Amino acid sequence: MARKTTITKDMILGSALTMVIRDGYQSVNVKTLAAEIGCSTQPIVWHFENMEGFRTELYGYAREYAGRSIRQASDPSGIFEAMGRSYIRMAVREPNLFKFLYLGQTPVSKPYSLKDLTTGRQQKAMIRGIAEQTGLTEEQAARCIKDTVIYSHGLATMVATGVFKASEKSLMAMVMRASEGFVKIAGGE
Repeated sequence: MARKTTITKDMILGSALTMVIRDGYQSVNVKTLAAEIGCSTQPIVWHFENMEGFRTELYGYAREYAGRSIRQASDPSGIFEAMGRSYIRMAVREPNLFKFLYLGQTPVSKPYSLKDLTTGRQQKAMIRGIAEQTGLTEEQAARCIKDTVIYSHGLATMVATGVFKASEKSLMAMVMRASEGFVKIAGGE
C-alpha cells in the first residue's frame, strides 16, 4: 500500500513562495503549484476557500519571510538600518519577491502610506532613537526616515526591475550617503 503524504498549508505556502522568488508571482496558479509540490490540486483547494484567500495568505507569508532579518536588530536606529539592508538585499537577491511585495504585482498588495512609517510603537521608538543619535527633533528624524525610504525604494525598484545594476555594498553606501545628506539638510533648517 502506498504511503499517504499529508500536504499542509505551510507546505503549500512555502512552495508558492519558492515559486514567487524563483519565477515571479505570475507563475503561481493551482496547477503549477500542485506540480511544484507533487500533488493533485485537491489539497490546495481544500486549505484555501478560494484564490483570494490563497493570495491573502501568500502575501502575509511572504511579508513574514521578508521581515525575519529586520527583527534581528536590537536598538531602534539599528532597526532602520536593518530595514534598509534587507530591502536592498531583497531587490538584488530576490527581485521577484521585491516586485511581489512592493510593486503591486498582486491584487492583495495595497499601496502603503508614508504615514505608516511614523505610526506604531516600533516606528516611534526608531524615530526617538534616530533623533537622539543625530541631535534632530523627532519631527526632523521622521522626515529623514521618509526621505530615506523614498530614495531607497526608488533605488531598489530600479535594481529589481533590471534598470540599474550595482552590488549590495555600493547600493547600501548610496543609501547611507543619501540618509546622511537628509540628516544634514534637516539639521540645517
